[in-house]
Amino acid sequence: MEQIVVQMADCRVADVPGQVLATYALGSCIGLAVHDPKANVGGLLHFMLPDSAIDPVRGRENPCMFADTGIALLLDQVCRKGASKQRLMVHAAGGAQMMDRENVFEIGKRNYLAMRKILWKKGILVHAEAIGGANSRTVRLQIGSGRVWLQEAGEQRELVAAAPQKGFTHGLPALDRR
Repeated sequence: MEQIVVQMADCRVADVPGQVLATYALGSCIGLAVHDPKANVGGLLHFMLPDSAIDPVRGRENPCMFADTGIALLLDQVCRKGASKQRLMVHAAGGAQMMDRENVFEIGKRNYLAMRKILWKKGILVHAEAIGGANSRTVRLQIGSGRVWLQEAGEQRELVAAAPQKGFTHGLPALDRR
């Protein structure tokens, strides 16, 4: 299997069944993996910050650094290779609270919320995620199978959708509606 490394603030797309897209050291950054099982096309984005408006020049120079510009680029690239937004299987990992223990900046949380909002506006659902916590993660997307592997705290597992837990939505506490 050929492994293609997705660096920080990078995006890669593949359409060969033997290829694996991998990104390492996801802390507050988010790794967003998309795969179209019919077209057998997948992509992986490693973005660092939620919104390119904080530095528009850098957003133009490296759109993969930001959720808003990076997600648009990822979707454009996989669709150019034959993927359909309606068929995409989407997995996300990262958004950890790594160096901001007092939650001053909350970059991980802000990255996650920006990603969810962007995908929601495009009508795209997240099928499985590993978000938050305080551990660094590695993500691998196998193009041939569409399977996503997550390595965290020395353990590796497949990232699959979990049954919803009562009182929780997508790993965040549900709103009290009393």
